[in-house]
Amino acid sequence: MNILLFLIPISLVMIGVAAGIFVWAVRHGQFEDLDTPALDVLRDDAPPTRDKVGTSSTAAEPDRNDAD
Repeated sequence: MNILLFLIPISLVMIGVAAGIFVWAVRHGQFEDLDTPALDVLRDDAPPTRDKVGTSSTAAEPDRNDAD
């Protein structure tokens, strides 16, 4: 029974911290747009752009002719 004297205040503090984090998130606009992040996964990536030399800006693939 003595453990309840320890666990009840700890649980109340944890509930208070969780409620505080939730209030902070609501006030800072974390729940404003819930649809767009889910739809971003479905969008295609933009095609790679070319720089002045004419090579792709993405990382070049390794030469497949090299023997290891």
